[in-house]
Amino acid sequence: MSAATVNAQDVREAPLNRNQIRGFWAAWGGWALDGMDSFIYALVLVPSLRDLLPRSGIPATKGTVGFYGGLLLALFLVGWGLAFLWGPVGDKFGRVRTLMITIVWYSVFTFLSALVTNVGQLAVLRLLAGVGIGGEWAMGGTFVAEEWPESRRRAGAGYMHTGYYVGIFLAAIVNYTIGSRFGHNGWRVMFAVGGLPALLLAAVRHGVTEPSRWKAKEGVVHSWAIWRPFATLFSKALRRRTVLNALFMLASICGLWAGTVYVPSAVTTLAEAAGRVGPAAAQLASRATMLVAFATILGCLLMPWLAERLGRRGALAFYFTLMLIFIALTFGKVFYMGPAALPRFFVCLFFLGLGGANFAVYTLWLPEQYPTECRASAFAFSTSFARFGGAMITFLVGAGVQHYGSLGVPIAMTSLAFAVGLLLIPFGMETRGLVLPA
Repeated sequence: MSAATVNAQDVREAPLNRNQIRGFWAAWGGWALDGMDSFIYALVLVPSLRDLLPRSGIPATKGTVGFYGGLLLALFLVGWGLAFLWGPVGDKFGRVRTLMITIVWYSVFTFLSALVTNVGQLAVLRLLAGVGIGGEWAMGGTFVAEEWPESRRRAGAGYMHTGYYVGIFLAAIVNYTIGSRFGHNGWRVMFAVGGLPALLLAAVRHGVTEPSRWKAKEGVVHSWAIWRPFATLFSKALRRRTVLNALFMLASICGLWAGTVYVPSAVTTLAEAAGRVGPAAAQLASRATMLVAFATILGCLLMPWLAERLGRRGALAFYFTLMLIFIALTFGKVFYMGPAALPRFFVCLFFLGLGGANFAVYTLWLPEQYPTECRASAFAFSTSFARFGGAMITFLVGAGVQHYGSLGVPIAMTSLAFAVGLLLIPFGMETRGLVLPA
C-alpha cells in the first residue's frame, strides 16, 4: 500500500461529477433494497414458520420455530458467504456490471419465496437470495471508494452504508402498513414486495460507467485467470490483513446477525406476553425494527467523524464496545423482566442499533488496504467468507433457543464475539491519513 498521505490540497472538498452522483445512488439504492430484502425474513420469521412447519409435518411449537428459524438464517448466511465469488467477477468484468447482476439475483429469489409451500423450499430460496445480497455490498462499496474524490471518500463510505438500514426501515414500514394487514398470508406479501427491486434496474443502470481506476487496470485484470485476485489476497504482503479483516467481520456477523436479527421475534414474544397479539404484535415489532434502523443510520453518519478522530481501528472498537454491552444487557437481563420491560427494551435497542454501524467502518476501511486489481475480491472475501462462521453461530443460537425455550440467554452469549474482536483490533492495519492505493 502506498504510504502517501492526504495533503492540504486533497482535503478540500472536490465537487462530484455526474457519474459519481449517479453511481453513488445506484450503489446506495441497491444496498437499500438489499437491506429491505435481507430483513424481510427477520420480520416474517414467526408467521412464516407457523404456517409452513405444519405443512411440512412439523409441529409449530416455540422450540421448533426457534430451531428452524435459526437453521434458515444460517442457510441465508451460507449463501451470503458464497457471495465472495462475486469478487473476482467484479475485478475482471467491472463493478457496475456485477452490481446489476447481484440486484437481479436477490430480487428474483426473494420474490419466489412468496410462492413456497414448505420449509425446505424456503430454505433453498433463502440460501440463493443470500448469494446475491452479499455481492451487492462489495460491488457498491468498491465503486464508491474508487470513484469518489479522495477528499470526500470517507463521507461517501458513511453515506453509502446508510442505505442498508434505510432498507430495513422500509421493510418495517411495509410490514407495518401492508404485511400486518394481510393476516395469515402477510408474510407472502412481504416476500413478493421484496422482488420489486429488479424493476428499478433500468433507471439505476442508465448512464453509470465503471470507475476510472478500474478502467486504468482493465487490460491487466482481463488477462488474469478468474482465481488470480484471491491468490493476491493471500500473498506475503497482504495475507495478514486479509485474515484479520475476515476475523473482524466474523465478530460483527456473529454478534449482529445472531443478535439483532432476532429483535422482531423478541419484541413479538414480549408483546404477546403483554396481551398484544396478531397485528398489534407485528406492528410493535415493526416499530422496534424502525428504531434499530434509525439508530444505525445515525451511527453510519457518525462513522466518518469517528474514523478521522479515532482512526479506523478506534472507530471499530467504539462500535464493538457498544455491541458487547448492549447485546448482553438487552437479551441477558432486560428481556427477562417480562411484559413491563418493553419500554426499557426499546431504549436498549437504540444503543444496539447505534453499535450496528460497525459494518460502515468496513465500507471505508477495506478498500484502503488493497490495490485496484484485487480490491473487489478483498471486499467480497472479507465481508462474505466470515459468514460461514456466522452461519454456524446462528445455527447454534437457534439450537440454544430450542434448548432453553427462550431467546434471551443464547443471544446474550453472542456478545462474546465482540470481546474477541476487541482483542484483535490492535493488530489491524491503521489507514487513517493514507490515500486509496492505485
